[in-house]
Amino acid sequence: MAAPQRVHVTHTFRSDPATVFEALAEHENLGPVLGCKITRVCDGDTSRNGPGTTRRLKIGPLPAFEETVTAAEPNTLIEYKVSKGTPLTGHWGVQRLTPTADGGTVLDYRIGFDAKVPGLAPIVGKVLTMQLGKNIGKLVP
Repeated sequence: MAAPQRVHVTHTFRSDPATVFEALAEHENLGPVLGCKITRVCDGDTSRNGPGTTRRLKIGPLPAFEETVTAAEPNTLIEYKVSKGTPLTGHWGVQRLTPTADGGTVLDYRIGFDAKVPGLAPIVGKVLTMQLGKNIGKLVP
């Protein structure tokens, strides 16, 4: 997936992959992690948090935008893309979960995007990296 701006954050949770996956898949749980308000727009095509599920994100005074899950493999993978209303272009995200030997989980979270406004993508990238690095560990123990 090509995109000029990349964000890459990893975090090791003490919780097992099923617990981490469940927390990541519930849209509203990501609000405090990203510092925004998130509401569910619709459930997925075949399951609540599966492909097709869409969330609306509202960050401060900025216009809301929507992200749609494009792939969800229980306990291992969530992929999504921005589907509506953002100045960012080609925005995608991939969350990969890998079990650790002691029963925990490593989250490898990658986001890519560009922006129509020159200079905006690096600023958004810095803010996302900071927010995720500071807050992702609060998602689950």
